[in-house]
Amino acid sequence: MADSSALRPGAGGCVRCRAPIGPRLSFRLPASGEQAPACLRCALAHWPTIRRSLRIAAVVGSVLVLINQGDVLWGGVWSPALTWKIPLTYLVPFVVATWGALLASRH
Repeated sequence: MADSSALRPGAGGCVRCRAPIGPRLSFRLPASGEQAPACLRCALAHWPTIRRSLRIAAVVGSVLVLINQGDVLWGGVWSPALTWKIPLTYLVPFVVATWGALLASRH
């Protein structure tokens, strides 16, 4: 078993995949109890963070769709531009919530 000092940011590897990580790309995985660092790829694939970001995106994205596109949707006219505007409206809060979680969990 590896010594915990070997898993310090910049001194060792990711606690999950053992990939080498630098001090600026080291993250604590929230809600996992792991204090050892994780790499960016493992932090982005951490299911509790993804689930939380999806919930935030569902709420915030729905409110924004109603504000920005509600009149068009209730009018029954579906323009081709809505096929990219609505998914983008949900994607932005997902990315912001995930980015905020990552920045808050930097090791």
